[in-house]
Formats: sequence, structure tokens, C-alpha cells
Amino acid sequence: MEASATLRAARHGAGLSLRSLAQRAHTSHSTLAAYEGGHKVPSVETLNRIIRSAGFALAVELRARRGGPDPAERGRELLEVLDLAAQFPARHASELPYPRFGSS
Repeated sequence: MEASATLRAARHGAGLSLRSLAQRAHTSHSTLAAYEGGHKVPSVETLNRIIRSAGFALAVELRARRGGPDPAERGRELLEVLDLAAQFPARHASELPYPRFGSS
């Protein structure tokens, strides 16, 4: 999440000028301009205060990356699991005697 883009989007979404949002957030317009320009990075508390002053709520979503922290390690782990699975023979009939799911 880029704080500068988030602040700019919130300000534009609220239809506020730099000065009006700065006044609502109890900061200076030059500081707000520096945040939006990426010249300064606000603390989380300051970012939240400014976003709330624009009428929005700050939300953060954490998602696990695919493959874990090291995709190569995750790939090696998958190969080990597939090698292990290949050691166990399948013990089912080639045709299952049950109807397919969703078929009548």
C-alpha cells in the first residue's frame, strides 16, 4: 500500500482540496502535499487520522503469498509429496460404481 496514492485517492474521493483536508486533519497543507507527493511518509496513526478526516476508513488486508516465502522451496516440497504419493498404489476400480456428482 502506497500512503501517497491512498491519501490522494481519499482526498479526491471526498472532493476536498489540500487545504480543506489539512484543516480537517489538523495538519498543514504543505505536510499533506509532501505526503501525497511521496516526499514524506506519515506514521500509521497520522495516515489513519487523515483518511478518517476525508470520510473514509483505513483497512488493511493481509494475504499469504502463493508458494510461501520461498517459491523454490515450496516447489521442492510439492515434488517430494508427489514422489511419496507415487509409492502408494491406487486401490480403486478403474470405473467408480457411483453416478457422477450433479448427474441424474
